[in-house]
Amino acid sequence: MADTLGALHAKGLPLALVTNKPTPFVAPILAALDIAKYFTVVIGGDDVKNKKPHPDPLLLVAQKLGLAPAELLFVGDSRNDIQAAKAAGCSSVGLTYGYNYGESIALSEPDYIFDQFNELLPALGLPYSETQELKND
Repeated sequence: MADTLGALHAKGLPLALVTNKPTPFVAPILAALDIAKYFTVVIGGDDVKNKKPHPDPLLLVAQKLGLAPAELLFVGDSRNDIQAAKAAGCSSVGLTYGYNYGESIALSEPDYIFDQFNELLPALGLPYSETQELKND
């Protein structure tokens, strides 16, 4: 995951993290993974009145980045993520791994479906190596 985030960050793309977890728990996790440096915006469940699948967290990201929601690409691994993206008017990527209530992410009908996080790079026209981050990001 770090390699892919680094490649996206190096290309100048603003990255945001949206989670339903309380914000105080997020920073230590990002620091332990050494990926906090890649995110311009971090939104926790306590930063908004309504958590995902409500669009509020994504609308707040768009506001903080000075972008229209339609300019965002939201990557998630659960139906709540995809529902939030749709409700906010964002394009979505559904990852086939992660927590999704035991159902296929395809049932949520994201705009794109990837098996690996690093598949995002060629989809955005960025180079990647097939050996880069082979395990689930």
